[in-house]
Amino acid sequence: MTATGRLSSSDPNLQNIPVRTAEGQQIRAAFLPGEPGWQFIAADYSQIELRVLAHLSGDQRMRAAFAAGEDIHTRTAALVQGVEPAAVTPAMRRAAKAVNFGILYGQSAFGLAKALAIPQAEAAAFIAAYFEAFAGAAAFIDDLLDRCRRDGQVTTLLGRRRSIAGVRDRKARRTASGALALSLPERTAVNTVVQGSAADLIKLAMLGVSRRLEAERCAAALVLQIHDELLLESPVDEVPAVSSLVAEAMRSALPLEVPLEVSVHVGRSWAECQK
Repeated sequence: MTATGRLSSSDPNLQNIPVRTAEGQQIRAAFLPGEPGWQFIAADYSQIELRVLAHLSGDQRMRAAFAAGEDIHTRTAALVQGVEPAAVTPAMRRAAKAVNFGILYGQSAFGLAKALAIPQAEAAAFIAAYFEAFAGAAAFIDDLLDRCRRDGQVTTLLGRRRSIAGVRDRKARRTASGALALSLPERTAVNTVVQGSAADLIKLAMLGVSRRLEAERCAAALVLQIHDELLLESPVDEVPAVSSLVAEAMRSALPLEVPLEVSVHVGRSWAECQK
């Protein structure tokens, strides 16, 4: 039911069960493997949409940060603030994280200011500095929107198309200071390509995991996919091998110009699998 190609569930909506609240953890603790004594294995991609953006945009600074295994939010804060990574404070990293993910959804200076409780002028300056630091990402967004304006559609990494109308020319989608200010159709176009390509990737990963489990004659099985995470249930004696199998299949699902990182967590309940 999602236009970007992500899978969704309903009755119950498992995607929207909170992760970081006490109530959410209580709910997740109620989810148990179907067989007595089995365990859940949760494997999730690290910052998959930012990695997809780095691949699609060709931005050299983004690619270099991921290739070196750096924390992308710390690297972003250092570039935007003009300091060494070691000098990045938690507040600076938090702001950079908000911009990194906000960029994918065309967040405005007003939206960033509200999210970080900072003056709008400061938020606008941060966004402008971001696009100066990651010029490749800015050029990618402009080119993507130009093509969408021309063709009336956008395409994901694996060729899924979505029709989008209402994209403006470059001059109209910029503020007086030259900063990007995207409308809803423009935000939708960018999000469809980046999030939609990430959705393509995890669907390939699901197929790869399923094939590997069958080839290895494992009793373990896929149970659920939520955004960038796969959840499996497994007999205890298969957990080490299946954990390795899943991580390898997810990392190799689709060759990108940046490495794919996968975290694996094991637990007797869904709550125990959280980071």
